[in-house]
Amino acid sequence: MLKKKWVKWMLYAALSLVILLFAFYGSIYTGMWGEVPTKKQLASLKQSQATQVLDKNADLIGKFYIFDRQSIKFEGFPQHLIDALIATEDSRFYEHDGVDNKSLLRVFFKTILMSDDSSGGGSTITLQLAKNLYGRKDYGYLSIVVNKVRESIVAERIEDIYSKQDILTLYLNTVPFPDNTYGIESASQKFFNSTTQGLSLAQSATLIGSLKANHSYNPRLFAERSQLRRDVVINQMLKYDYITLKQANNAKQDKIELDYQYYAPNQGLAPYFRAHIKKQLDTLLQQKKFKKPNGEVYDIYRDGLKVYTTLDNTLQKYAEEAMQEHMASLQRQFEKAYGQNAPWLKNKKTFLAAKQRLKIYKKYVSQGLSAEAIEDSLNQKKETELFSWDKTEVKSMSVLDSLEYYSKFLNAGMLSLEPSSGAVLAYVGGIDYRYFQYDHVTQSKRQVGSTFKPFVYTAALESGMDPCTYFPLKAVTYTDVDNWKPTNASKVEDSENLNYSMGKALSNSVNTIAVKVLYETGVNSVVEQAHAMGIKSDIPKVPSIALGSSNVKLIEMATAYTSYVNQSVPSAPIFITKIEDKDGNVVASFEDLHPPLKKDKQKAFSDDTRQVMLEFMKATVNEGTATRLRSTYGLSNDIAGKTGTTQDNKDGWFVGITPKLVTLTWVGNDNQQIGFSSTSIGQGANSALPIFAKYYQKITADPDYKFIANAHFEKASDEILASLDCEATKTDGFFKRLFGSNKNEKKFDKKEKEKKKKKGIFGWLKKDK
Repeated sequence: MLKKKWVKWMLYAALSLVILLFAFYGSIYTGMWGEVPTKKQLASLKQSQATQVLDKNADLIGKFYIFDRQSIKFEGFPQHLIDALIATEDSRFYEHDGVDNKSLLRVFFKTILMSDDSSGGGSTITLQLAKNLYGRKDYGYLSIVVNKVRESIVAERIEDIYSKQDILTLYLNTVPFPDNTYGIESASQKFFNSTTQGLSLAQSATLIGSLKANHSYNPRLFAERSQLRRDVVINQMLKYDYITLKQANNAKQDKIELDYQYYAPNQGLAPYFRAHIKKQLDTLLQQKKFKKPNGEVYDIYRDGLKVYTTLDNTLQKYAEEAMQEHMASLQRQFEKAYGQNAPWLKNKKTFLAAKQRLKIYKKYVSQGLSAEAIEDSLNQKKETELFSWDKTEVKSMSVLDSLEYYSKFLNAGMLSLEPSSGAVLAYVGGIDYRYFQYDHVTQSKRQVGSTFKPFVYTAALESGMDPCTYFPLKAVTYTDVDNWKPTNASKVEDSENLNYSMGKALSNSVNTIAVKVLYETGVNSVVEQAHAMGIKSDIPKVPSIALGSSNVKLIEMATAYTSYVNQSVPSAPIFITKIEDKDGNVVASFEDLHPPLKKDKQKAFSDDTRQVMLEFMKATVNEGTATRLRSTYGLSNDIAGKTGTTQDNKDGWFVGITPKLVTLTWVGNDNQQIGFSSTSIGQGANSALPIFAKYYQKITADPDYKFIANAHFEKASDEILASLDCEATKTDGFFKRLFGSNKNEKKFDKKEKEKKKKKGIFGWLKKDK
């Protein structure tokens, strides 16, 4: 009787347990523990994908993402990648319906009944896919079981809807890899700079091996451990006859060699360019014509757009390398020249002024803190990662320590434009985007120095001035401009009686003559000329603009200079050429983004003026202020250019003009109170020109860029060459010295009526003699 009661009790207990299990399963199935995706929802899976920014050759520059993911089709997976995945993660993948019931029961009994957290997983690829798609939630001590059951329901529904091939595609496009990377295509590009299709057997095994624990088997962080895991994957492939013994041995012989790519917004290639592209997209995608078919705005972080740009990855790489090589050296030169007299050191006037401009300082002042309390707060130290040209360091620094440390660094900007189209081919907004996010190409306005002089000379030629007009070298005091007396950087013997031709004066960047050319041409004419060439910034109508006193953006200056090699028409900079959605449908075509002008682009000046100006600026390189391009850097290419240095050596500039490329470089300190200690260091020929020189050396050495390096300028007409056929210098004769009107003082007379421009060919030949 007792035995029957015991058996009966056992049956009741078993039945109760079964009912409990079914009830528990039913509670999950019906959504009591959270919604379970329906088949309808699963049939239209929508995953966040990274927006790709591509260069002119459709090579990846970088991405915008929350999850670094981009999808590819099944045909993009090499067979050995599929084999590695199945052999390692789910050897019975083609045989089951998505769920390994034995594994599921093991997890339930060992975790719930025996409280054993070591029950393991045993998940199938489909179960892992379910987890990847919907994540896991916290249900307390029942978390593992509830999540496993939910995933099993989702997995079975996935198997009902999708083919095995589709499941593999979904899995490989969503599975998390190391370094916050999602999907095999993103992982291939990040770790091996390769498409998925281009992965070798060993590379595929490395990435598949990391799925077991994507931090512990991160090949960037733990190369040896990752390699051991890779070999396990290869052995699994051998075990299941996916590869031969010879293939396995060959794959295991290779050490893991990464070609790691940084695609985070503040790392990798062209970060300033990508930041500017994002700004453009934020504006463009708000326009009605560029929205989704349903009227929603595209999300660049989730919708997997492809943004095709004008950038050339190779030229960008050369530009960044050239900047880094020169700036590291210049920084050492800059600091050494100042020594202990550096203006950025604590308690110096410049440092104290910079301290008072700090946001945190102004905040403390507004809160009514005493000077002593503010100083104490600003001296609180914390661990800080610091930029350095040698190596990144972490030091204990206060706000004031950091201000002193970062105030010493010179910064740089660089832009290369294709003059015929305006395409932005290289873009360097600063020395390191991680630490200096202010963009000196499109945000910063700096005094342009002597790089403004060509605009003065262009306006002069357009007004009818003869290219062989001579101007006295001597300095003049302008009594109606606060007795302003512009002088030259270098002394010239017999400068009192020496005259320079226009070409000689520009190629040697003579200040005194630039002002005299402006005087003869008229301030209004020069300002109009600069605006016609693409300068949008306000230009004060004062005599000092002849020496570049106005503040202009680097991108505006580069635009203006393209007119000298683009049939006298300034080229509007172009960044984006096309935008596609993740399926390849065109969101915005080139014509949408850059509609053709209704009328021909207007010339900023005559073709004759262009040819003369090119001859002037070729002389700058061949015999003027930029000769070190030839003597020091050995460049024999067709190059014209202009150096620029501002007052107190605050800014150094160089514009390099070649037939196929216009490149502008700038160097200076972000604190405009800090300049170079001397002109020899701070002049544009020393501070900015070397970046262009090193850049162009790299271009010249690359056979793929012969079309740029070997290009030749247009040949000036015989008539133009004849008009330039005069001595570069001329000394005043006896009678000119005795009776000439070459005064030491005169009025600039800003109210003088501007001379009317003489249009047409050879305007200077039509003026009254």
